[in-house]
Amino acid sequence: MKNPVMIFGANSMGRAARDIFDSNDIMIYGFLDDDEKLHGTEMDEISVLGATDDDGFLKYIGKKCEAFIAIDDNKYRKNIVKMLNERRKVMPVNAIHQASVIAGTAYIGHGNFINMGARVADNAKVGNHCILNTNSVVDYSAELGDFVQLGAGSVINTGVHVGNEVFIGSGVTIVSGVKIGKGARIGAGSVVIADVEAGKTVFGNPAQVVER
Repeated sequence: MKNPVMIFGANSMGRAARDIFDSNDIMIYGFLDDDEKLHGTEMDEISVLGATDDDGFLKYIGKKCEAFIAIDDNKYRKNIVKMLNERRKVMPVNAIHQASVIAGTAYIGHGNFINMGARVADNAKVGNHCILNTNSVVDYSAELGDFVQLGAGSVINTGVHVGNEVFIGSGVTIVSGVKIGKGARIGAGSVVIADVEAGKTVFGNPAQVVER
């Protein structure tokens, strides 16, 4: 990828994404953010140009620049992905830190944030629009669906299947072969030794369902 990147989200994740693209010698075109107070300001010497739906800047995406969504709210991310698909006919690019490790046989989809020290092992699969925070691990033959968030230092062991839109907190361990259903939430520091049903929240060692 040689084109500069427009980052959606002038926030801490946007700053981290900027660092990732810097690590790969890729220029940042600018930030877009829906907070009007940020418009016309700079973050790390990069301009916040306007709102995320500003056609004056969106028209460059797919022509003069690429797009990356640095927003961790899945509903918000989905809306922007849909808008880019429909109005610009593009998918967001991946932000993969130079200091991460991706096996040659791993599959990586579109629009993923893979931060410093993260590792994706042989034959593992990371879907689209996932967030893999610092030092997280997706071990061999494990699989993440779309819009999965993986906290810093968490380990997804071999053969684990994680459904779409799952949130996994920092320092979580999911043992080999476990299946995590769509939209489940795993509390920080948990050790998951059994399957988790869709939409459930679990926490603890071993992780137990938390009623909400």
